[in-house]
Amino acid sequence: MKQLASFGRKLVRRRILDFNQEESRFARCLSTLDLIALGVGATLGAGVYVLAGEVAREKAGPAIVICFLIAALSSVLAGLCYAEFGARVPKTGSAYLYSYVTVGEIWAFITGWNLILSYVIGTASVARAWSSTFDNLVEQKISSFFRAWMSMDVPALAKYPDLFALILVLLLTGLLAFGVNESALVNKIFTGINLVVLGFVIISGLAKGDTKNWNLTQEDYMASYNGSKSLEDVETNFGVGGFAPFGFKGILSGAATCFYAFVGFDCIATTSEEAKNPMRSIPIGIVASLLICFVAYFGVSAALTLMMPYYLLNKESPLPQAFQYVHWDPARYIVAVGSLCALSTSLLGSMFPMPRVIYAMAEDGLLFRFLSRMHKKTKTPVIATIVSGIVAALMAFLFDLAALVDLMSIGTLLAYTLVAVCVLILRYQPGTLSADGELKLVELERLEKSQDLEGDSSGDEAYHPESETKPLKERFSAKLLLFPACDQPTSTSGLIVYITTAAVSVVYTVLCVILAVKGDEVMQGELLFVIPAVVLTLLSFVCVAIIWRQPQSTEAINFKVPLLPVLPLISIFVNIYLMMQLDGPTWARFAVWMAIGFLIYFCYGMKNSSEGANNSLKKKAPIFRPDEESDVEGMTP
Repeated sequence: MKQLASFGRKLVRRRILDFNQEESRFARCLSTLDLIALGVGATLGAGVYVLAGEVAREKAGPAIVICFLIAALSSVLAGLCYAEFGARVPKTGSAYLYSYVTVGEIWAFITGWNLILSYVIGTASVARAWSSTFDNLVEQKISSFFRAWMSMDVPALAKYPDLFALILVLLLTGLLAFGVNESALVNKIFTGINLVVLGFVIISGLAKGDTKNWNLTQEDYMASYNGSKSLEDVETNFGVGGFAPFGFKGILSGAATCFYAFVGFDCIATTSEEAKNPMRSIPIGIVASLLICFVAYFGVSAALTLMMPYYLLNKESPLPQAFQYVHWDPARYIVAVGSLCALSTSLLGSMFPMPRVIYAMAEDGLLFRFLSRMHKKTKTPVIATIVSGIVAALMAFLFDLAALVDLMSIGTLLAYTLVAVCVLILRYQPGTLSADGELKLVELERLEKSQDLEGDSSGDEAYHPESETKPLKERFSAKLLLFPACDQPTSTSGLIVYITTAAVSVVYTVLCVILAVKGDEVMQGELLFVIPAVVLTLLSFVCVAIIWRQPQSTEAINFKVPLLPVLPLISIFVNIYLMMQLDGPTWARFAVWMAIGFLIYFCYGMKNSSEGANNSLKKKAPIFRPDEESDVEGMTP
C-alpha cells in the first residue's frame, strides 16, 4: 500500500520555481513588438487566404463575420489564461510548465508531449502547403516532375516525396539554430508584408463590394445558374439566402472551424526566458496579436463576401477568384505574395516553440537530457532545434498529413484546457509559486491562529509556543462550501476549489460527449438525452457557485484573468466541446501517440525527474497538497 501511495505522489509532484536562481541560459533580446509579430505570424497563416472562402460557401455565408467573432472570443478566453500565467511564470515551457507547477508531473508530461505532436505536425503540414502554393504559381511543374520520377504508392505516405518542403524546413531549422534575433527579424519582415497585403485586400474588397451580396434571394441563385439547379441543390448550396443562409446551426459549425484559425498565439508563452520584460510583454503580446488577427480575419471575410456571392466562392483559392470576379485580375499576384509570406511566418511560428518545449522537458528530466544542451554563442537549444527540425522535415518529405492534422487540434485544445484549469486552481490557493512563498504562507497561517487564540482568551494566556511551528489546519465542514470562514485563501478552501474544478471538468466532459454524439436528439427534446443533459448542467452550476464563493488570492501580478471563475470555466467547456467534435480514428491515433509517450515517461522520465531527485523539504515544498498536510515543523521564516 505504501508503494502505491508513493507511486501516486510521484505522478502529482509539482515543480517549485526558484525565482532567485541564476539568470536564464537564453538570450533576453525579444521586445514586445517581436512577441506581437511572432504571435500574429504564427496565427495569421494560410487560413486567412483559404478558410474564409470554405466556411462562407459551405457553412455560414456572409455570417462568417459572426463566426470569426465567436471564434475570437473563445480564443481570447484561452489567451487571457495564458497571459496570466505568462505574468506569473517567466520561464520557458508554456502550458507544460504551467501544468507542472499547478496540477503535477504526469499532467505536465501529457501537455508537453501533445504540444510537441502539435508543433511537429503543424510544421510539416505548413511546409507542404508552402510547397503546394509555390507549385501552383509555376503551374504545377514541380509536382509533375516528382510524380513522373519519384512516385510513391504506399498507404499513409504522400503520392510523391516533397523535396521542396524538406529543404524549406531544414533552412528554417538552421535559421532558428543560428539565433533568436535573426529569426525575429525575418519573422517581422514577412509578417509586415502579410499585413500590408491583407490591408490591400480589405480596403479594395470593401471598395469594390456590393451590399446586395449580403441579402441574396433564391431568385439570384437560380439566375446565376440559368435555372439549372434543382430544389435539393438550392437547399445544399444556397440555404435560405440573406445574411445567415444556413441558420444559427451553420454559424456555430462555422465558428468551430474558425476557432482553429486562431491557434498559434500560444507560441508567445514559450519566449518567457527570451523576452526582455516577460511579465509585461507576454500578456500584451498575446492580447494584441489576437486582436490584430481578429481584425484581419473579420475584414477579409467581410470583403470576400461583399465582392461576390458566397455560393460562387472557390474553396481552394477564394481571394484570386473574387478579384477576378470584380475584374481586378492583377491582384492575384499580390495575394500570392501575401499567401507565401503568411505561410512562411506560420511555419516559423510552428517551429519556434517546438524546441523550447522539448528543452524545458529535457531540462526537467522528463525527456532525454542531451536535448537540453545550449549553444554557448547563440544561446539557443541547438540539439532540440536540430532534432525537432529533422523529424518535421522527414514528415513533410514523406507523409500525407491530411489524416494527421486533426491530431494538432487535440494537442492544442488539451493544452488550452489545462492552462484554464491551472489558472482557476492557482488563483484560489494560499501562498505563491515559489519556495519563499511557502514560508510566507506558514507565517500567515501562524498569525491567523494567534489571532484566533486571542479571540478565545485574554492577555498573555493566549500565547502558546507550539503555535510557532505548525500552520493552522482548518477543519472541513459542508458550510465552508458556500460560506468560507475567512476572506483569505486557506489550505482547505484551496482543496475545495481543486476538487470542485476536477469534478466540473468531468461533468463538462460527459455533457460534451452527449451533445457531440446525441446533439440532434437533445435539440428535438428526447427525454432520454435531455434529462441527463439538464442534470449535468445543474451540477455544473452548483460547482461554479462553490468555486465562486471561495476566497481568491490577493497576490499582486501584472495581469489577471477577469471575471473568475466564469471565463476559465467557459474556456474549459468550449475546448472540451471542440475536442469531442473530432472523429474516432483521430482519437485512436491520439491513443497510440500517448502510449509512446507513457512508455518514455515511465521508463525514463519518472526515474530521472529533477523534482524526484530533490527530496529536501526546504527546496521541494509543494504549492499545496490535496492529499496530505504539509509538514513544516522546524522551518523558520
